[in-house]
Amino acid sequence: MGEEFYAIIKLISGEEIFSLISIDENDGDPLIILQNPIIIKIVQNHQGIFIKVKPWIELSDDDFFIVRYEKIITMTETKDQKLIDIYINYVSDESNSIDSIDLYQKPDLPGEVKPSKKMGYICSVEDARKNLEKIFKDLK
Repeated sequence: MGEEFYAIIKLISGEEIFSLISIDENDGDPLIILQNPIIIKIVQNHQGIFIKVKPWIELSDDDFFIVRYEKIITMTETKDQKLIDIYINYVSDESNSIDSIDLYQKPDLPGEVKPSKKMGYICSVEDARKNLEKIFKDLK
């Protein structure tokens, strides 16, 4: 088995996959071994730019997949630390519950974003309840 590296792969099916890969020579026929391949999509809406991460094959419990060279259009090694960190955080999260990560905020935990005033967060639910009760009582 060859050296491992992070790569983005474009398949003939049109899928783009991010994975830790290694190349294995099998009787002169090279095989690409994908470890925990994921699909990363950039999503842009009125709130900002996000990265959506999901497994390449959603219903499989396997971690390794083999792809033949003839199924690949192109493959490029990446050293982009943001992408590698997203991949590592997603793979190490047992529940794989990371749905999206805000590119402009530094979350405390992978996949978690703390509410801010920019998002509309003004106070806690408890504080809002107390303020509304006070306003309601003052009206009587």
